[in-house]
Amino acid sequence: MNKVKLVTSQWQREMPQLDLLPMKVIGSLGKATRLITRDYLDPFFKSHGLQLGEFDVLATLRRSGAPYELAPTQLFEALLISSGGMTNRLDRLEKAGLIARAPNPEDRRGTLVLLTETGLALINRIVPLHVENEARSLSNLSREEQETLERLLEKLIDGLERE
Repeated sequence: MNKVKLVTSQWQREMPQLDLLPMKVIGSLGKATRLITRDYLDPFFKSHGLQLGEFDVLATLRRSGAPYELAPTQLFEALLISSGGMTNRLDRLEKAGLIARAPNPEDRRGTLVLLTETGLALINRIVPLHVENEARSLSNLSREEQETLERLLEKLIDGLERE
């Protein structure tokens, strides 16, 4: 029995008056996220010498379009992490030669983070492989089921963001 079913069956036994569907949905979303990350995302990025957060930085720079550079503030706002967390990621990526920091010509006190040729080559090579890996993680669902799930999650997220 999976953990979500076990937990909710225990609660059903102890408090049968509760409608446990919300607990099942939230628990299942969390469990699916943890399993996909553990079994698909983390091993994939590790095989390419990256962590998930480092890939996120490279991917954000790449999808920003040429010349593939952003201010650190733009990066941490896009990735919803703290500036301290961003600094650690940038330090590791710079040490690996995947990004560089340069003075911001529009702000003498600021810097820009840019993909190096090595970083651009890496992200261009692994994004298609990453999408294939994500597809494998969803392979138990048909294309139609994936589209339905995506629509439902989008509706959920839109509602949560409006609150």
